[in-house]
Amino acid sequence: MSLVPTDIKLNQKSRVLTIRFSETVAFDLPCEFLRVHSPSAEVKGHGKGQEVLQLRKEKVNITAIEPVGHYAIKLVFDDNHDSGLYSWDLLHDLGENRARLWAEYLNKLSESNVVRQSQASDVLLVSD
Repeated sequence: MSLVPTDIKLNQKSRVLTIRFSETVAFDLPCEFLRVHSPSAEVKGHGKGQEVLQLRKEKVNITAIEPVGHYAIKLVFDDNHDSGLYSWDLLHDLGENRARLWAEYLNKLSESNVVRQSQASDVLLVSD
């Protein structure tokens, strides 16, 4: 059975989307994290090994959140990316696995010799 959020709030100033699934389960997901883990073909590719490492997304923000049926939201980012549909299950999975996914992303940047600009939201990305 699919999880359904009880509340979704965007703080554009801090660039953090808070998604609550219950009284005890809530995740703060920075816009950069959501952007670099977009489920779109632009990011994921069309098959294994076709993923595209997203660069220079440190300051990206969400400009709109659009509901998609009763199962997902479409996030519109200020870098004109708007093609990924974030299902409730995906958002829950991103929240549950945020620390590991973020570490993997930083490792891929390092392997590509890309230096990422630190942001205030980095605290949210490394804390549990």
